[in-house]
Amino acid sequence: MNEKNKKVAIVTGGGRGIGRAISIELAGAGYYIVINYKSNDKAAADTLKTIKERGKDGETIQFDVSDSKESERAIDDIASRYNIEVLVNNAGITADGLFVFMPEDDWDSVISTTLKGFYNVTKPVLGKMVPNKRGAIVSISSVSALVSNRGQANYSAAKAGLIGASRGVSSEVARLGIRVNVVAPGLIETEMLKDTHVGNIKQMIPMARIGQPEEVAKVVRFLCSEDASYMTGQVISVNGGMF
Repeated sequence: MNEKNKKVAIVTGGGRGIGRAISIELAGAGYYIVINYKSNDKAAADTLKTIKERGKDGETIQFDVSDSKESERAIDDIASRYNIEVLVNNAGITADGLFVFMPEDDWDSVISTTLKGFYNVTKPVLGKMVPNKRGAIVSISSVSALVSNRGQANYSAAKAGLIGASRGVSSEVARLGIRVNVVAPGLIETEMLKDTHVGNIKQMIPMARIGQPEEVAKVVRFLCSEDASYMTGQVISVNGGMF
């Protein structure tokens, strides 16, 4: 197959947690997956191995989404070989703490990875999608963007900003055949929850359980597909009824 004819999806932070599930799910839907990661070579390699064991294909690419020059170089490299059809902005970090005691570095690092990362990756990707007049962009926000959560002012600000930015961009590119949507997961079984006592939190969730990464990934797959061809600028919550 001509490389330019492949259905290619980039998943930032695609080696672990929700990003891993999305990478595997989109591979199953027929996409050649470009798994971005910042530092965890093993996790990215393991995700790619799982994809290949299932008869699908992809590659890993290391760059820091908070670095604009790194991101632009990486996107240019990918676009020189493939037509980018899908981008999933999943990369994000947490640095929780009460706002009054929060170090500036903790604020900046969370905002830079999630929100500046959206700018750094989405802008060059759109530059490649616009001439083709097609594409789907899905950003992974959080229930924390929609309802207050003590100790996560930086995370909530970043994830809420992601919603605002996505809606703004969606209105600009809708007529160009590019759809931009957001998925806002609730509590999902990932490494981010490993130090969290979820017993009491479960009582806040009508479904009374923690979600699985695959349950988020399936919604992302839908939004990337032609089944969602008339959906843009939307925020889809996947939180068991929590909000």
